[in-house]
Amino acid sequence: MSYTIALKRIYQAAEEDDGARVLVDRLWPRGKRRESLQLTDWYRDASPSNALRRGWHQGELNDTVFSHRYRWEIEDDPDVLLPLMRWAREGTLTLLTASREPQRSHLPYLRDMLLKALEDEDRVAGDHTPASSPCYADQAAPNDNASPETPTSRH
Repeated sequence: MSYTIALKRIYQAAEEDDGARVLVDRLWPRGKRRESLQLTDWYRDASPSNALRRGWHQGELNDTVFSHRYRWEIEDDPDVLLPLMRWAREGTLTLLTASREPQRSHLPYLRDMLLKALEDEDRVAGDHTPASSPCYADQAAPNDNASPETPTSRH
């Protein structure tokens, strides 16, 4: 199956074909009110840790080291990708960042991890319903801090 995962700056205007618009940054973008962004969710759990993000932005880590460490962070809790996988299965998923250059941010690495996880799950699922199926979204364990759009978000 083919999935569409787009990368955009949070400061770009929302478009009809954006699908689910998910901000995947630990920090809220400066000067932006939530109501003006037309977000589906602000999902911090899939963004790099503060230490990893700082080290990369300050030039202490090159792209390769950052990529490996970011993947390790995600592999430590692979369920962190499930909400994003559900949105990708429903249609277009647009990952948003405040970074000036989304292609030079963590988003391309996250997109690659998502596409690989979706592909792996599709291959393993066969005739069964995948764990990230949108129909399982309402069966997730309740979370007091979850937004109504993402019943499994861990904020």
